[in-house]
Amino acid sequence: MRIVIVATGRWKRSPERALFEHYARRLKTPLNLIEIEEKRILPSPKRIAREAVLLSAAVPKGAKVVALDGSGLGLNSLAFAERLGRWRDDGVGDLAFVIGGADGLEPTVRDGADFVLALGMQTWPHLLVRGLLAEQLYRAECIAAGHPYHRE
Repeated sequence: MRIVIVATGRWKRSPERALFEHYARRLKTPLNLIEIEEKRILPSPKRIAREAVLLSAAVPKGAKVVALDGSGLGLNSLAFAERLGRWRDDGVGDLAFVIGGADGLEPTVRDGADFVLALGMQTWPHLLVRGLLAEQLYRAECIAAGHPYHRE
């Protein structure tokens, strides 16, 4: 199963990027990051709508789409690992995690996703979410392999 994160915004060197790269390097499954960015200054609703178009266009054709949104289902690490394993066992070829910008995802992106995932009840900076997600993907891989990284 190929995993891609499609995210709004571009980053340079930062602690958030270092966190993402740290866990992405540790994964056995390659993790690709596709960044989209609307450079025009637009009012928030128009910017969110434009980001939705760019995000949707960047998702690989036929991918199972997981939208990250606070309204989604919160899974503990074991349940997240089980869900990833189920998708893998069901033959999902491409899995795309979609992360919106500072103002979130347009409802059409969230509603059109195969699954909506929340990383807790708090609001997280959209650039930090990449690192948090990469860590949970690594943790899920360790859980599946019986590696001691994950402890309850």
